[in-house]
Amino acid sequence: MMERNLPETSQNLLLVGGGHAHVFVLEAFARRPEPGLRLTLVTKDVLTPYSGMLPGHLAGLYERDAMHIDLERLVRESGATLVQDEAIGFDARNRQVRLRNGGEIAYDLLSIDIGITPDLSGIDGAADHALAVKPIGDLLEKWDRLVAAAAGPDGPRRVAIVGGGVAGICLAFAAASTLRKVGGAGMQISVVSAGASPELNSGMQERIRQALKRRRIALYANAVAVGVDERGVTLADGSLVPADAVLVSTGAAPPPALNGSDLAKDERGFLAVGPSLQVLNDSSVFAAGDCATMMVSPRPKAGVFAVRQGPVLARNLRRVLRGEPLEFYTPQHDHLILIGTGDGRAIGGRGRWLSFEGRWVWRWKDWIDRRFMRRFR
Repeated sequence: MMERNLPETSQNLLLVGGGHAHVFVLEAFARRPEPGLRLTLVTKDVLTPYSGMLPGHLAGLYERDAMHIDLERLVRESGATLVQDEAIGFDARNRQVRLRNGGEIAYDLLSIDIGITPDLSGIDGAADHALAVKPIGDLLEKWDRLVAAAAGPDGPRRVAIVGGGVAGICLAFAAASTLRKVGGAGMQISVVSAGASPELNSGMQERIRQALKRRRIALYANAVAVGVDERGVTLADGSLVPADAVLVSTGAAPPPALNGSDLAKDERGFLAVGPSLQVLNDSSVFAAGDCATMMVSPRPKAGVFAVRQGPVLARNLRRVLRGEPLEFYTPQHDHLILIGTGDGRAIGGRGRWLSFEGRWVWRWKDWIDRRFMRRFR
């Protein structure tokens, strides 16, 4: 990897995780290197998926390469060092990160962006009989196997998605597009939703209901999934949603790497950060994305917030290295939501009342996502 001539007082900035926020950090230091800085990225995967294009990829609208950002290239352009490994523990007292391969890596300044792990504990049997939607990297391989199985004569013909939030709805539309293409028009797709997502206003909810009906996707509303087995999804009222394959898009847990760390956490175990994105009890540690909770203004675990945090995180890492005052990140209260329905259309909305739908919405979403990806290519 490229190295710079550094003064003896150089500092080590360690980025752990290749999430959306750290992509912006690498880009920022590639555009404007910081004198006296040793930059290192620790990541298990050198290609990081962009969540905004995931539903479109699953629906067959984007090739897999189109939705991945090449971290190795960004590392090279930023003059950083790439460590392809997985962090399994954080020793804040000694400023070290433990790695899966048994090694340790030291830091002066640390930034963590390692996402979440699925929490299937509330649904009996889900760990054995269901596919977790996150992390995305793991989902892609499972999705490939599901599509291949659906193409066979004895493959699944009934697929249920547990979770009626934005991610679950997007997944249902994508499943209807791809699985019916390979498995036939008779493929049954169902959504099990415990309740309306607070992110979706009433206008969007109605548009989604109509779109699900138009795409022949069954909606089990106000239905709580309590179990998954080879028969399908068992609901709290004892009824069964028949399914040959089940995907779960509910529940998020902190990554196991945070267990045992003395870094400040919220009541669920996610890293607790302030407006500057610094962990509350350690000013040398920053965190962004789904692995962190902004304690003053918590928001849902959604990629849009990691994307917005990225530029602020990059500037604050540079500012703290220079001893300059940090800026605050204020998350938007109402964020734009765009949901592709897999038929050349999309549903959009924002806030408590605005909702819209049409082919122009899909073209707009496609333009936004492609523009984002062009920035890092």
